[in-house]
Amino acid sequence: MAQNNDRNYSLVIHGGAGSATKDVEVIAAREVVLGEALDKGSSILSSGGTSLDAVETVIRILEDSPLFNAGKGAVLTATSTNELDATIMDGSTRACGAAGGVTTVKNPISLARLVMTETRHVLLAAHGADVFAASLEHPQIEIVSPEYFRTEHQVKRLKRTQEQARLTDMEKMGTVGCVALDCHGNIAAGTSTGGLVNKKHGRIGDSPIVGAGTFADNRTCGISCTGVGEDFIRNAVAYDVTARMLYKRQRMEKAVEDILRREDYPVRGGMIGIDYKGRITMQFNTAGMSRAAADSSGLRYIKIGK
Repeated sequence: MAQNNDRNYSLVIHGGAGSATKDVEVIAAREVVLGEALDKGSSILSSGGTSLDAVETVIRILEDSPLFNAGKGAVLTATSTNELDATIMDGSTRACGAAGGVTTVKNPISLARLVMTETRHVLLAAHGADVFAASLEHPQIEIVSPEYFRTEHQVKRLKRTQEQARLTDMEKMGTVGCVALDCHGNIAAGTSTGGLVNKKHGRIGDSPIVGAGTFADNRTCGISCTGVGEDFIRNAVAYDVTARMLYKRQRMEKAVEDILRREDYPVRGGMIGIDYKGRITMQFNTAGMSRAAADSSGLRYIKIGK
């Protein structure tokens, strides 16, 4: 196991890439939630806690907020339901777990972690994932009515979307994610989302697909993605960063930059990452991305938009 002495740690968060809001009240509210998540995750890491615990805790805070497209704030499908996806990965072992299309789990990121630790599988989806969650007696799993996720804001957003010819992909984006490096040298990454507004019933994007929207490897980095999920799936984007580092000897920052700038197979969205040395990246090619970062050197950064 790699060692990261003197309680050195790094933490990075995203709250989705896409169109940038100009509503000052929304911006301020999102900054507060990102700050709360950042401080909680930093507290776990600075006290010697694990990267997995930090990632799960941070994402749970974002899932509990109606201001982000995950958990309570998840967008509605074309059939006016909520279908949520999440994944988490341990860079020290490549253990991973994911849940796709769940409808009754308050915090899908915690379900994803239990898929990783309590089953021999990687991904459970739809009704099967909800049934598995209901069978668990675990303090991190709370079963809720599907109506819990149905906020008035998202109802209005769906109606507005359906009345228009169609929103562009850039206007549909939104996901939350976190990557952490702990003082033991272990990297973890996680992602959670409600998907695309007005998506087809049953659609699953990149967020619960290991190697597409999320990846972690102690040898290289941890990555969490946000954007047009189909782009990230087609290009195995999260794993591509690791592959470029291992086989092309690129630094993480350069690998992410090249992927987001490529024109032959465009990837629309953004990525956050932490490499094995604790270096942080937050890059996007959209109008904006909510993001935050902290580390043991005293960095504390929060930005909404461009």
